Amino acid sequence: MESESLKLAKTFLGKKVKLKFDQPVGSSYEPHGIESYPINYGYVPGVPAPDGDDLDAYLLNVFEPLDEAEGVCIAIIHRLEDDDDKLIVVPEGVTLTDEEIVKQVSFQEHLYKGVVVR
Repeated sequence: MESESLKLAKTFLGKKVKLKFDQPVGSSYEPHGIESYPINYGYVPGVPAPDGDDLDAYLLNVFEPLDEAEGVCIAIIHRLEDDDDKLIVVPEGVTLTDEEIVKQVSFQEHLYKGVVVR
């Protein structure tokens, strides 16, 4: 059975998404031992996810710290053991393989069992 988080995330596939970042490039997150985020990590404002926070998102292939951005959702990191999926957003026109996505998000996602959903 498909999780609530995955159902929600799938509604964004192929669409433009506006994001805000609470963990921009270079920021740290001590609970996971992340000393410096290599990518912008944030959320879709006003879109509550099943975990009670706004729907999470990674912005890939943008390497300067941002407060907000817009891009296209090309995939989802679907976590198999919790209901906290992550949108994969890129600048318009950018394409990435599943392997490239996994490599860019592994700094955090190596802590979880997940798959790339298109």
